[in-house]
Amino acid sequence: MPDGTDSRGGVGAAGRNLLFLREEELRLAQDLLFFGYRDFTAGPDAILAEMGMGRAHHRVLHFLGRRPGLTVGELLGILGITKQSLSRVLTPLVAQGYVAQNAGRADRRQRHLSLTPEGEALERRLFERQRETVTRAYREAGPVAVEGFRHVMRGLMGPEARRALERLGAADRPSVRAVPPGPARGKAP
Repeated sequence: MPDGTDSRGGVGAAGRNLLFLREEELRLAQDLLFFGYRDFTAGPDAILAEMGMGRAHHRVLHFLGRRPGLTVGELLGILGITKQSLSRVLTPLVAQGYVAQNAGRADRRQRHLSLTPEGEALERRLFERQRETVTRAYREAGPVAVEGFRHVMRGLMGPEARRALERLGAADRPSVRAVPPGPARGKAP
């Protein structure tokens, strides 16, 4: 039958392929995203809270760690926030010595941002906390699921976010940072 049910009202072979599109499955996907994000951010949140910072600071540190030398305009585009919002986050990061600003060579009005050694150390510490979580999840899921996860996450992004990901050079390749190998799949991380 066209709706994927068989003549008895049950789900036929073709319908099994569409079960993930039912409302309850879509609500489960939302639950998974909410809880996954909560636990993914919990470690860095705790570290940053001790320092009087939050997730907005983490986002700035993350993207400057991924691509040193971003201009303020590029960072605004990636984060999708206003100049005023970025200023509230960037000002203390600069004042506390985590981020450096330099005028552009070609255009002195541009401000290029990069992490200082202190900023790099903090960003690394935050990355390490999240790396543990992602590594464990990837190992449990396996390579096919990881690739499927990447496809789903890209599918959730709008065109602007996809372009930002491409500009970071992260669209189709893993991070340029070397991640030391951990224990074999199936062993405790």
